[in-house]
Amino acid sequence: MKKLFKLIIAAVFAATLSLSAFACGNTQSANKIVVGASSTPHAEILEQVKGTLKERGYDLEIRIFEDYVLPNTALESGEIDANYFQHEPYLLNFNKENKTDLVSVEKIHYEPFGVFGKNVGKDDYISNKTGRTIIIPSDGSNCTRALFVLQGEGFITLKDGVSASSTLSDIDILNKNGNNIVLAEASTIPAQLNEAADGTIAVINGNYALEAGLSVKTALATEKSDGEAALLYANIIAVKRGNENDEKIAALISALKTAAVYDYIVNTYKGAVLPVFDRP
Repeated sequence: MKKLFKLIIAAVFAATLSLSAFACGNTQSANKIVVGASSTPHAEILEQVKGTLKERGYDLEIRIFEDYVLPNTALESGEIDANYFQHEPYLLNFNKENKTDLVSVEKIHYEPFGVFGKNVGKDDYISNKTGRTIIIPSDGSNCTRALFVLQGEGFITLKDGVSASSTLSDIDILNKNGNNIVLAEASTIPAQLNEAADGTIAVINGNYALEAGLSVKTALATEKSDGEAALLYANIIAVKRGNENDEKIAALISALKTAAVYDYIVNTYKGAVLPVFDRP
């Protein structure tokens, strides 16, 4: 009877340990890399390195997220090893607002913001900078970035000292030229533009433009690819602080920064996505 009791206790203890490991998110094996990503273009780019990582002894699992919050909460909790969907200004703002401790380990690509319109021709766009409804992302860093685009295009004037780390509350739009700035969750903007009144324009994140079938060639304007924004807003591989030097993360970055991935980005996205690393 005592022997049976000991066996039962041992089984319960083992099960408790197993459940504890699962609850802490410690479910990845040493040769498995789990990366959270937006479907386009991030997951598509990651698909290109599965073979390379396999040759180096790693299995890459890509978990798709369709928003800008869950990939970071999953990373913070340990459910995934890394994520690939955001730029560093967004990450820093997310850390500040959510008390997370996530860090960037490498910049991979840049997605120029595009300005698209609902039945707005190029001549109309250039000549008419007043009285428009303009839809932009609501999250802090992307909102600021969109406002910089609108200022560069002549729709608004921002106060001096606005930076990439500013939030909407820090921004004083001194001159909106009668334009109505509408904030919306970034992923919903293409659909909202499609349902908007003629003459409406929107500033859309590159990945969401791609998912909606919007081509950079049809954009009324795009963010300048040779400016500081290309590096400031480059999309990154992020990890939880303390994992920056993990062998799995080093293998992932090495697999991404190759001539094959560089060529894939250039040839596939035709300017809507641009690599920010030099071609090896």
